[in-house]
Amino acid sequence: MGRRERRWREDDPETQGRSPEPVICPLCERPIPPRARSSLHHLVPKLKGGTHGTTVRLHQVCHSAIHARHSEAELARRLADVGALRAEPEIARFIAWVRTKPDDFHAATRMTRDRRSAKRKS
Repeated sequence: MGRRERRWREDDPETQGRSPEPVICPLCERPIPPRARSSLHHLVPKLKGGTHGTTVRLHQVCHSAIHARHSEAELARRLADVGALRAEPEIARFIAWVRTKPDDFHAATRMTRDRRSAKRKS
């Protein structure tokens, strides 16, 4: 079991007896329950120089939505902070939709048609 995986497990002996503070997804502003799928998002993608940069914990569905809609170059260039992501129209529509779902909601996310065609060209 890797270091990251162990850090977020409910049965971690280091966190026994303490009630963990609820983690709030900075994108959709819903709590991330311990049983929900979540992941770390590099605000500047690792391939664009963000290896040691700031990361935020997001619901997996929120993280997948970001990468399904935007290229890493675009994320690095104009969407490198949570405020910019939330203001982007496609992500704003996604946030409005996902806020109606339970906190531990997860669904497969497909890449948008525009993003898919752009990826094929490169």
